[in-house]
Amino acid sequence: MTKSELIQRIAEMNPHLYLRDAEQIVNTVFEEISSALSRRDRVELRGFGTFSVKHRKARQGRNPRTGDKVFVDEKHVPFFKTGKKLHERMNPDSPQ
Repeated sequence: MTKSELIQRIAEMNPHLYLRDAEQIVNTVFEEISSALSRRDRVELRGFGTFSVKHRKARQGRNPRTGDKVFVDEKHVPFFKTGKKLHERMNPDSPQ
């Protein structure tokens, strides 16, 4: 599902909202999640999952094409862990 498909779906499910209002809601949610992650905060959406930031240390890597050693700087990367309800919905037959 793309962002525009999500906006369209929200507008369809809420006929009292204009399409531009649904778009503003989606943009605001994404912007707030992005802002929180840039501050290294954790975002928890109960039943859906948790967004957090992981720190990756600097390391020595390898160029897969040439095999040359390359230095990879340390960096922060976004991380998502599914919530229990989402996990159960995606895997209805798996034992708990």
